[in-house]
Amino acid sequence: MSTPRFRSALLHPKYWITWLGFLVWYALSWLPYRVQYQLGRALGWLLYHLAKRRRQIARANLDLCFPSWTEEQREAVTRGVITSIGIAFFETGIAWFWPKWRLQRLYTIEGLEHLEAARDNGTGVILMAFHFTHIDIGAKLLGLRFSIDGTYRPHNNPVYDYIQRTGRERHTMQGQAIPRDDVRAMVKALRNGRAIWYAPDQDYGAKHSIFVPLFGIPAATVTATSQLARLGKAQVIAFTQTRKPDGRGYHLKIYSPLQDFPSGDEVADTVRINQFVEARILEQPEQYLWVHRRFKTRPPGEPDLYEQAGVIRKRRRK
Repeated sequence: MSTPRFRSALLHPKYWITWLGFLVWYALSWLPYRVQYQLGRALGWLLYHLAKRRRQIARANLDLCFPSWTEEQREAVTRGVITSIGIAFFETGIAWFWPKWRLQRLYTIEGLEHLEAARDNGTGVILMAFHFTHIDIGAKLLGLRFSIDGTYRPHNNPVYDYIQRTGRERHTMQGQAIPRDDVRAMVKALRNGRAIWYAPDQDYGAKHSIFVPLFGIPAATVTATSQLARLGKAQVIAFTQTRKPDGRGYHLKIYSPLQDFPSGDEVADTVRINQFVEARILEQPEQYLWVHRRFKTRPPGEPDLYEQAGVIRKRRRK
C-alpha cells in the first residue's frame, strides 16, 4: 500500500467537523506529558460514569476470566481499564503528532537484539503484539528503532484514515502498510526478511478461527500466526509495551523467538499463543483492552455470554 497522500476531496464541508476534532486533539497533544497523563486519568473517570456499555463489557470479561478474584479486585481492575482508555486517548495524540525528539525521551527498551538478529540473518518476523490500551504509542516507539511493516484496516472516514496513517508512519522506520486480509502480501514480506506487526488476540469471527481456551473459556482464536510463520518461513517474536506508573513513560519488551513454532499441530500452536497472551495480560491486567467482546463468537449451541451477563439485551422473538 502506498504512502498516504492528501487529496482536495478531504476538504469537503462534510469533513469539517472531523478536521476540527483533529485540530483540538493536535493542540492538546502539545501539553506536557504529565499534564496529558493527568487529563487522561480525568477523562477515564468521566468515561467510567458515561460509557456504561463499555464498562459492562469490561466487567463481564473480568467476571468470566477471573472468577476466583474477589468482587473488589474485579471492580478495581474495571476502573483501572477505563482509566487506562482515557489516558490512551492522549497517548494516541502523542504517538501521531509529537516530534521525534520528544518521543525519544519517553521510553526504555529491552530485547531489541532479537529483532536485529533475525534481520541480520534475513529471517522474516511475525512481531506478535497484543491489544493493550497503549497499542498505538507502543508501535510508534518501537518504529523509532526498528523498521516494521504494519497490518492495516482502512477507516471508513477518509480524513481519519489519512491522519491515522500519516501519524503512525511519521518519524518511524516504517515499511509498508499491508491490508489485514492480504495474506499473500504478508507472506511475501516475511520471505523477504521483513518484520510484520500482527495482533492475534481479538475475536475476528469463526471463519478463520478455532475454539481454544483463554482463561479457561473457549475463545475463537485465529490460526494465522502459525500459518503465516510456516508459509513465510518466519520467526514469531512477541512484543509488549507497559505504561510506567505516575506518568514516567513506557517500557518496551521484545521477547526471544518462540521455539519449535510452528509445530505442525495448528491446535497446539493456537493454544500456545493464548497461553502466552494470558501471561502477558496477567502482568498488567488494568492496561489490557477488556472493553472488546473477546468471547462474542461462541461454539455451536452455546449461549451468548454477554447477553447472559446483561450487557446485551435479549433479542426479541419475531
